[in-house]
Amino acid sequence: MKRLLPLLTIAFLFAACQQQGHTPKPRGYFRIDLPEKEYRLFDRPGYPYTFEYPVYANVVKDSLFFGEDTENPWWINLEFPEFNGKIYMSYKQVGGKNALDKLVNDAFKLTYKHTYKAESIEEEAITLPGGVSGLFYQVAGNAASAKQFFVTDSSNHFLRGALYFYAQPNADSLAPVTRFVEEDMRHLVNTLKWRPN
Repeated sequence: MKRLLPLLTIAFLFAACQQQGHTPKPRGYFRIDLPEKEYRLFDRPGYPYTFEYPVYANVVKDSLFFGEDTENPWWINLEFPEFNGKIYMSYKQVGGKNALDKLVNDAFKLTYKHTYKAESIEEEAITLPGGVSGLFYQVAGNAASAKQFFVTDSSNHFLRGALYFYAQPNADSLAPVTRFVEEDMRHLVNTLKWRPN
């Protein structure tokens, strides 16, 4: 019996070390049902641009920029209430204090201010009929704004857009909605038309 007790103790300890412990499930995210893609025309009188935007978004006039009046009355936000997100769209007329190189440089700075949280920033050239060009930015990682763009005709019009969600930036949990809204941003850009001055 004296020999059996140490052998049983060793066998018990060996068996206990071999047992699988409880493995917690990985963290999951809520399922998001995405609506069908359908677009309508933004064509308000007095605005220097038109474009198509999704029916599940609302166009809201923006009158303040960091607590100050906007530069002109054509700044708008495209709100996505279902996703708690917004595309901030700022329009500027090219010329005078708004020289094209300054506007492009400002758009670059506003995108690259996310560098400290971004894993990478990819730039994709935009070229549309009618001499419209610009850049589409893809900001990877847990940055506050994952998708941004600017487009211009280089002589009169400059439009910048930046997508934000009112949630803690988490690229993994926001990925399905970010990809979904990115399609809408690209559709907006591809259907953009300037009105003559």
